[in-house]
Amino acid sequence: MMDQLRQNLRAWYDFVESEDEKALSNMLADDVVFHSPVVHTPQEGKAITFMYLAAAGKVLGHDDFCYVGEYLTERGAVLEFNTQIDGIKIDGIDMITWNEDGKISEFKVMIRPLKAVNKVHEMMKAMLEKAMAG
Repeated sequence: MMDQLRQNLRAWYDFVESEDEKALSNMLADDVVFHSPVVHTPQEGKAITFMYLAAAGKVLGHDDFCYVGEYLTERGAVLEFNTQIDGIKIDGIDMITWNEDGKISEFKVMIRPLKAVNKVHEMMKAMLEKAMAG
């Protein structure tokens, strides 16, 4: 089980490094559920989860982004990260669960402090509006 989890994690880290959206799409289960730090309700389905994670990669995934902790469970991982946007330091975690097929079935993001949540909300809103218009 841990070997499969390590393979799943390696694929996730490779995506974060490469920003290969095809790889991201291939990792997501059709019925994946995404929990955003700025949206009240869970977002259900591959298309909406893909849109959120691809946008988050553009908002958060720059030179300052780095994973600083990794906590494993039987079918998932909690990955602690740090980044910075416009001088605001962001601490966060990605909670990822994989199904039996090695696909991401649930993805939950939590960030702090409040100033960071507000900044990410502002930037994600703009990124998602642009994606939906295009």
